[in-house]
Amino acid sequence: MANVPEDLQYSKDHEWIRVDGDIGTIGITDHAQNSLGDVVYVELPKVGESFAAHEAFGSVESVKAVSEIFTPISGEVTEVNESLQDEPERVNNDPYGDGWMVRIRMKNRGEVDSLLNAFEYEDFTKAEETE
Repeated sequence: MANVPEDLQYSKDHEWIRVDGDIGTIGITDHAQNSLGDVVYVELPKVGESFAAHEAFGSVESVKAVSEIFTPISGEVTEVNESLQDEPERVNNDPYGDGWMVRIRMKNRGEVDSLLNAFEYEDFTKAEETE
């Protein structure tokens, strides 16, 4: 079973967000990195770029495929995890810690309320696997 921390919110695109004030730290879930396999490259946006909720902000390339990464909330990128350029495997090794991707200043804090909690995300992934 995939690791699903209870203190995060989740999107149906398999991204997570950790909210701290008006900043959201975003990455891909353990379920997503597990499905992708070994991550070999991560493409991230530049600081200062703005995105709408559910808009693609980058991509993850693995030995299996290239997948877009979507922001679960709208806002402006305040920081990117530069260490992923040299060590993309951090996404596999620690998706909720060192494998975070971007920090975004949220435009609308209320968007977080429309995301899934840990239990809802687990149910969602189980349902997806049985389809």
